[in-house]
Amino acid sequence: MKVSSSDSLRDHFLLAMPGLDTGLFSGSITYICEHGEAGAMGIVINQPLDLSLGEIFDHLDITCEARFHDQPILAGGPVQIDHGFVLHPKGEKTWDSSLRVTPEVQLTTSRDVLKAIAKGEGPSDFVVALGYAGWSAGQLEEEIANNSWLTLPAEKSIIFDTAIEDRVAAAAAALGIDMNLMSAEAGHA
Repeated sequence: MKVSSSDSLRDHFLLAMPGLDTGLFSGSITYICEHGEAGAMGIVINQPLDLSLGEIFDHLDITCEARFHDQPILAGGPVQIDHGFVLHPKGEKTWDSSLRVTPEVQLTTSRDVLKAIAKGEGPSDFVVALGYAGWSAGQLEEEIANNSWLTLPAEKSIIFDTAIEDRVAAAAAALGIDMNLMSAEAGHA
């Protein structure tokens, strides 16, 4: 299936439908960073790991400010779970390896952004995740057609200003729905 730029889900949220009830994607919200003919990639933004940013910094031998010690690390998806991904607003600084998702949002994978964050010189808002969610060509479109996901345009405030546990409800509210009232059964009129 060919995806034109107008059909791209880049800078959109995927909300897991109730039928998607097992594994990492159960109850998840995913921010789509890339979507095209070759497939899609995104970061799950509401599944905290039992791991803190301070522990990541310790593992990388990076000294950090105390305020980062307890910040949660997210399970960004099941692909490359040993790699870190930092989702952040575009700032004045540039990083060694960043993907421009939108003019306002970037995804950075280089260590320099982590060093800057640790010193309090990095992006003011950020989400750190291990791994990412990936779909091969046509796979995401098929899952959407099978009622696995609801899609909606992303809002930066949900990513960076909303508590992790409230992100799904905030995105669903933007659609005027309550995910707790959704049925796991799909219907067709």
